[in-house]
Amino acid sequence: MRLTTKGRFAVTAMIDLALRCSEGPVSLAGISERQKISLSYLEQLFGKLRRYQLVGSVRGPGGGYCLARPTSAMTVADIIRAVDEPLDATQCGGRENCHDEERCMTHDLWATLNVKMFDYLSSVTLADLVDQQLSKGGADVAVLHDARRGGARQRGKVVAFSR
Repeated sequence: MRLTTKGRFAVTAMIDLALRCSEGPVSLAGISERQKISLSYLEQLFGKLRRYQLVGSVRGPGGGYCLARPTSAMTVADIIRAVDEPLDATQCGGRENCHDEERCMTHDLWATLNVKMFDYLSSVTLADLVDQQLSKGGADVAVLHDARRGGARQRGKVVAFSR
C-alpha cells in the first residue's frame, strides 16, 4: 500500500485552500508558490476536485478556487477518492488472483487493512486538518485566524466555506 504524491498533494492543497478561502477565491499560483507544487499538477488535481464538487472555481480577475462545502463535511477519503487515488494494500487490486491466479494466503489481511485505512481517512475531516494547522501557529497566523472566523460568502455562484 502506498499513497502517491497525487493524494498527498491534493490533501495539502485543500488544507491551503481551506485556510485562505474566507477572503475570497484562492489562486492556484498562490498555492503552488506556498506549497512548492507544480502549477500544472495543481491544475490537473483541481480539475478532478471540481468535478467531484469539492471545490468551485471563479473566473476572471480576482478569480480562483473556493471550497464547495464546509470543511467539516469533507474528509481526507473524499479528497483522495476525487483525485482517483487507489488505496489498496492487496497485491491483486482486490481481484483475488494474487498467487498464480488464486487467492493468496494473506489476502484477507491486506483487504482488512484497506477497510481500516478507508475508515480512518473517512474519520479525518478537512476541518480537523485546518485546526491542526491553526494550533501550530506560524508565519501566516493572522491569515489563518481570519480564515477560521470566515463563514459562507457569495462569490459569483460559488459559496466559500471555512467551517
